Amino acid sequence: MEQNELKNIVSHFAIRGTVSEIKPLGAGLINDTLLVTTAEADAPNYVLQRVNTNVFPDVDLVMRNIFAVTTHIRKKLEAAGESDIDRKVLTFMPSADDATKLYAVVDGQYWRMMIFIEDAVTKQAVNPDSSCAAGKAFGRFQAMLADIPVELGETIKDFHNMEFRLQQLREVIAKDPVGRVAEPEVQAMLKEIDARAEYMCKAERMGREGVLPKRVCHCDTKVNNMMFDRQDNVLCVIDLDTVMPNFIFSDYGDFLRTGANKVAEDNPDMDAVCFDVDIFKAFTEGYLASAGGFLTRVEIENLPYAVKLFPYMQCVRFLWDYLSGDKYWKCQYDKHNFVRANNQLHLLFSIEKHEPEMEAFIDACLKQ
Repeated sequence: MEQNELKNIVSHFAIRGTVSEIKPLGAGLINDTLLVTTAEADAPNYVLQRVNTNVFPDVDLVMRNIFAVTTHIRKKLEAAGESDIDRKVLTFMPSADDATKLYAVVDGQYWRMMIFIEDAVTKQAVNPDSSCAAGKAFGRFQAMLADIPVELGETIKDFHNMEFRLQQLREVIAKDPVGRVAEPEVQAMLKEIDARAEYMCKAERMGREGVLPKRVCHCDTKVNNMMFDRQDNVLCVIDLDTVMPNFIFSDYGDFLRTGANKVAEDNPDMDAVCFDVDIFKAFTEGYLASAGGFLTRVEIENLPYAVKLFPYMQCVRFLWDYLSGDKYWKCQYDKHNFVRANNQLHLLFSIEKHEPEMEAFIDACLKQ
């Protein structure tokens, strides 16, 4: 889009300062993100995002959830006497046309703006020290929201429902819209998926039995959904579109899916895919330090299951998109989604080899 078009979109928000430049920021797979630089030294810079309504059809619900979450966290930080709060929780800008809304609709597209957190970085990979800090941050995020006084909506229905994801896969296999199901490598992957399907749906069964509660979860705890300062301290959790009620396995397992994989999730070298047990231990220590106070014994005992669940689920989802014709995730080449799925499957293989060690570590944590 041209600068004038983008500046017109920015004019629909109540911001301070004069826009000097708007340019792309980051490489998100879902929403389009831009950095808005202001001319005045005393005015903040901003992040402008176009919300992908194919993924998030109810933008009003998404932003109501985000407002509830950020407002509650801000109050908790203020009550705790925290300093530099504007760097520890996201601040979204109200619409200039309707101050009750944190988004604007321009030519049928949904946009939002937030204050850019200066001198902060995201990471694509972590070490044990920063993993421990991340565990504390995501655990604290859940703990701060454990008493949120409003009921959040489900921004993506059945987002981390394994039974639903397998049903999606079965439906696209039956339709085979782009003729990829018969590929030998797809068939080999489906065999591995089927062999684990019943076990991987354990969370839904436990939920129905009433032994596994739902919590307010981030539901997309990738490594790059945290902001770090230059000293490797976690400032805040970002990318809040998927914050909603879910099992705690969502936040715990999904972080380790990316953080403990020694390569990126789309690395095509399957021999390089490897689960880092040191990252697992460090993240778990941090997570239980801040979330252990409200978690049940059943939740903690099943953390090794959560570690396996999320590579498996992501394998299913990437394969579903590949068989659907690559409509959900942005792809750089024809088999990008299949490579992603295969990467996640090989990560699961590696995790399974470490299962006894993980279970022993969790047992030791429970005895402390």
